[in-house]
Amino acid sequence: MTAFKSDFLNILQERGFIHQCSDFEGLDALAAKGEATTYVGYDCTARSLHIGNYLTMMMLHWLQQSGNKPITLMGGGTTMVGDPSGKDETRAMRTIAEIEANKESIRGVFAKVLRYGEGKSDAVMLDNAEWLTKLNWIEMLRDVGRHFSVNRMLTMDSVRLRLEREQEMSFIEFNYMVCQAYDFVELAKRTGCRLQMGGSDQWGNIIMGVDLGRRMGTHQLFALTTPLLTTASGAKMGKTAQGAVWLNADQFSPYDFWQYWRNTEDADVGKFLKLFTTLPIAEIKKLEALGGSEINEAKKVLATEATALLHGRDAANEAAETARRTFEEGALAESLPTVEIPRGELDTGLGVLNAFVKAGLVASNGEARRQIKGGGLRVNDAPVTDEKMALSAGNLTPEGVIKLSFGKKKHVLIKPA
Repeated sequence: MTAFKSDFLNILQERGFIHQCSDFEGLDALAAKGEATTYVGYDCTARSLHIGNYLTMMMLHWLQQSGNKPITLMGGGTTMVGDPSGKDETRAMRTIAEIEANKESIRGVFAKVLRYGEGKSDAVMLDNAEWLTKLNWIEMLRDVGRHFSVNRMLTMDSVRLRLEREQEMSFIEFNYMVCQAYDFVELAKRTGCRLQMGGSDQWGNIIMGVDLGRRMGTHQLFALTTPLLTTASGAKMGKTAQGAVWLNADQFSPYDFWQYWRNTEDADVGKFLKLFTTLPIAEIKKLEALGGSEINEAKKVLATEATALLHGRDAANEAAETARRTFEEGALAESLPTVEIPRGELDTGLGVLNAFVKAGLVASNGEARRQIKGGGLRVNDAPVTDEKMALSAGNLTPEGVIKLSFGKKKHVLIKPA
């Protein structure tokens, strides 16, 4: 393990955030002086960011804690183009209204882990639509485009992998890396930004920006990426039966978020404590050393600390208590995720397959059938044995809900509206 001068790189290295860096020595010197102003870009492709974005947010958190300035760059402009990285098909073109709505929905999450203000190390939020939408096409070609080699652009993973799989790439997507590189140069000029961070799939695009800055006469720029998030079993992290692990509470409840971490594989507990909580390393080492059934206590700490950071301590404690009552006492905790349905659906009989799909516990009627055969679905804690079963008002508990369960850890309440 390398000993750095800066707290920033020492923290990131100790916690497992570092994958690649363009110049460790130069960046270390800047960060040690509190001069490593850094940005991460976040495109507005959905109403919420997801767990992969949370990783770079935590990198910005530790950057700020070490006395350096973070910039969260909203991709109001780049979202109009669409990042081809990791995609086999062109992203759906979003309207300006959709992008603006997504941007507004996303904004609030950053203040959970960053401090915004006017101070030297306070975070600032900018939007690349401010400059990208004002560029003149011919001037852009002459002043910026001339510095790009198409030969080199074709070797970038985002382009090369698409072409190797014989998937079409549109001209607008091909320009995404130009826009991202220009963002870096623009931020260097406007804010003195020195470093861009991102996931490992962004390395080529970030290096393009470092190179463009050199060609266009900025101060030296740096690149730093974090490893692709995978579990110990090799699966890509951040996916559940219900879909992505979103950061907005209205799309993925604090309880679901708590449960996601509680279900971590044993071998990943230490890794995720380092990446997604602010617990001291010494405490994390004690937790990851637990063996046997005791590792479950470490998972509960992980779940509570990660949830507290994003949703607040009260929401995290409520989620932990809901889980305890549901699993340890077998009680019906009313703070479980709830899905409302029209009362008329119960009056006419709601098919059990449809009910589990509506609750988001399974993706399709076919999956529900398979789980019933395996004994995996329950209604009010009773196993479902008949796929033609219909739920009615007679299934309502005294609390006026129907509890649907998938396995031992996934529960949703159906509530007539």
